Amino acid sequence: MHPTSSGAEFDSAQGDATSVRSVVTGQFTQVAREQNKVVPALSDDMPLLDSGFDSLCFAIIVARLEDTLGVDPFNTAEELVFPMTLGEFIGLYEGAAH
Repeated sequence: MHPTSSGAEFDSAQGDATSVRSVVTGQFTQVAREQNKVVPALSDDMPLLDSGFDSLCFAIIVARLEDTLGVDPFNTAEELVFPMTLGEFIGLYEGAAH
């Protein structure tokens, strides 16, 4: 399964075939291209603030991830510390998807 904006649901039963990590990084790459941003080198230690993405890019990514993965870790009753790196961002989705 390749991440798309079509709203296809993520099937966690597929396990390694489609990881949360690959869905998240796929959306970062897709949104960068669509918004005419330079696709950054995606690594766990990449600071989100230095990624070249603006608030619109992050809004698109979060909305698409909610459609694809069926979760929004930013819309919880729990106190949330905003992720500073791509690895922390991915970790939020990995935790919420389980």
